[in-house]
Amino acid sequence: MYVVIFTAKLKQLDECYYETAAKLKEVAFDQYNCIKFTSCTEGDLEISASCWHSLEDVKNWKQHTEHLQAQAKGKQEWYESYEVQVTEVLREYQHSNLK
Repeated sequence: MYVVIFTAKLKQLDECYYETAAKLKEVAFDQYNCIKFTSCTEGDLEISASCWHSLEDVKNWKQHTEHLQAQAKGKQEWYESYEVQVTEVLREYQHSNLK
């Protein structure tokens, strides 16, 4: 499994951002085999982590037309700066007190 970690310093988010993010998240699951997608924002920092079966899925997702358009808009309007890390999961474990 592979994880894409996206960390951004936010400039200004608008309604278009939230609509685009929701739509692209759906596309990631429906068309590109995304396993899990989690995002959170605190102050002017956003961190998103998405899990994928293969590097090919990650590559195809990055090249999706609407995703490319969102990346361009992000550079121009939404983000002051960002970084992306693609990592391979070497081990995974969980704990839950839920019954």
